[in-house]
Amino acid sequence: MSISPRIIPADRRAARTLGVAAAVLFAVSLALFWPGYVAYDSLAQYAQATSGQYEDWHPPIMARLWSLFGDHGPAPMLAVQLGAYWLGLGLFAAALAARGRRRAAWIMLAIGVWPPLLGWQGVVLKDLQMSAALLAATGIVGWWRLRGRRLPGWSFTALVPLFGYALLVRANAPFAVVPLIAMVLPWPMGLARIAVALVGTVAAIGVASPINHGVLGAHRTGVEQTQALYDLVGIGVRSGDAAVGLPVATLDAIRAKRCVRPYFWDPLGEPRRCEALVAPLRAEPAGTLYVRLAGMILRHPLAYAGHRLAHLNSTERLWVPRHWLGAAPLRASEPNTLGFGEPGALARTWQVIGAGLMETPLGWPIVWVVAAIAGLWCALRAQARGRGDDAVAAALFTSALTMEASFAVISIASDLRYHLWTLTATAIGWVLLGPRRWPRAVTLLLVAMVLIGGVARAILPEAPQSYVGMLG
Repeated sequence: MSISPRIIPADRRAARTLGVAAAVLFAVSLALFWPGYVAYDSLAQYAQATSGQYEDWHPPIMARLWSLFGDHGPAPMLAVQLGAYWLGLGLFAAALAARGRRRAAWIMLAIGVWPPLLGWQGVVLKDLQMSAALLAATGIVGWWRLRGRRLPGWSFTALVPLFGYALLVRANAPFAVVPLIAMVLPWPMGLARIAVALVGTVAAIGVASPINHGVLGAHRTGVEQTQALYDLVGIGVRSGDAAVGLPVATLDAIRAKRCVRPYFWDPLGEPRRCEALVAPLRAEPAGTLYVRLAGMILRHPLAYAGHRLAHLNSTERLWVPRHWLGAAPLRASEPNTLGFGEPGALARTWQVIGAGLMETPLGWPIVWVVAAIAGLWCALRAQARGRGDDAVAAALFTSALTMEASFAVISIASDLRYHLWTLTATAIGWVLLGPRRWPRAVTLLLVAMVLIGGVARAILPEAPQSYVGMLG
């Protein structure tokens, strides 16, 4: 049963102050990062948005949205991205202030100013679009639930498009979005939430292709083959079994050229590296590849586990060298012939600060996974009190953990931007909870992760600092 907290006039004034502060921070952030950084992926999507020719290698929903703004570059999408980002944080902060938790409210806004998170929000990318949309949607829910109120029916006119966009803007988004929806909406289902989350996630994955290719008109590029290809070749290189679909001599050549990298799948698709060697697999339908992959997992479970754990370690950034590529927010846009400008010197300084912070344990996804585990344990124990804070926090921690768990089996690259929702959701969850006593076992686990990561960065040789260098 929900407990409606008493809201006094002073708290209402504080809530308005926090709302104004969030609006000011949005304006300052927009000015700082105007007209936005663009990455390689951004340029590809902009080309689709302006040409009207859509492909499924990148989410067509983002290109379709971008097309509504015409050929005005990244600036309109930057405004949308930062607007959703600060809307969500502002609603959370205002709701906390309305509850009398003013210190927590200001800390909530401080999360948004943290250089790594805000720095990445200055980059127009699908990962940041997902994070911003989820943050806006969760902030709307939090505005009502944290004050002990029911969500009004009209709120779903904003929640449905925000959650829907987040679902479609990244291939692995269902693992974050569906559990969040199942946990955050106040329906009295108890343990049935787990079943709803599982069924909903499978359903969301199943309907993505018909929506992308049918409703949104995206042409097929073979992107759905990449996960199966990466895992099949990974198993083949470790086991030497030609049943993966490649001759033993080809597997030996792939192994000799070190084309299977824990960091990413890209060498297998690069003409300069191994594209020709895996061409027989690329010629097969995706369904055939996944059926074969299932059989190879059963046949060589240790080879598969070794391959996936190596990648999981890379993407969670545990036993990796200093400056593992892809953590720092961009300091410059991808070179292009479109004449796009980029943020100025102050933004570059901000990004340098963010890059430095990302080299600390606060920039290691594995540390945030442990923090989310501790947060979920605390939130679930406290939910009996009926506070909306605990329920929303539990939903955020669950979303962060299910997203991270998906990387164990569905992930082909180690860029830190894939983990930004986990960092954001976990930080917000802990602000909602306030100070809590962590389980001793989780505290020891956190200490172990920091020590292991610190030793790795002290003794391992520094990784190449370019994409070409990481290709080998």
